Amino acid sequence: MRKTSPHVPDIGEGKRGEQGYLGYLLRQASAAHRLRMERVLADKEITLPQFLTLTMLEAYPGISNADLARLAMLTPQTVSVIINNLERAGLVRRQPHPVHGRIQRIEASESGRRLLKQCRAKVNKVEQALMKGLGAEEEKVVRRWLVAIADDGQS
Repeated sequence: MRKTSPHVPDIGEGKRGEQGYLGYLLRQASAAHRLRMERVLADKEITLPQFLTLTMLEAYPGISNADLARLAMLTPQTVSVIINNLERAGLVRRQPHPVHGRIQRIEASESGRRLLKQCRAKVNKVEQALMKGLGAEEEKVVRRWLVAIADDGQS
């Protein structure tokens, strides 16, 4: 007798829907968002981790590799590889720290800032789609909730 596999629910059904565990639903949403982001950045020939790294470098100039890794939610080793690749592509540059000779400051180059601006325009559309159907107050609640979840995970 042949066993049939149980029906795997579509997104929005069963445990993949409103009856699902919040942690699973967050993971499901995160995976879907990552896929959208990768697709929207693909024609710019930049990966999502590279985009995140450039974004954090632009937002927080002069940060260390370790801080950059924490902000981009990547390992220091991964950030090191990303920075090397971005530098080879001319999108970032390293400069010696004015006081500490062994420390290098990393910043986006002019071409890196231009690419980031182009990518940001595409990503903004994805971000707007995330909040589609939510009012300003609902968006604030969602943002507060997500920050609280991340902050609680730090302790």
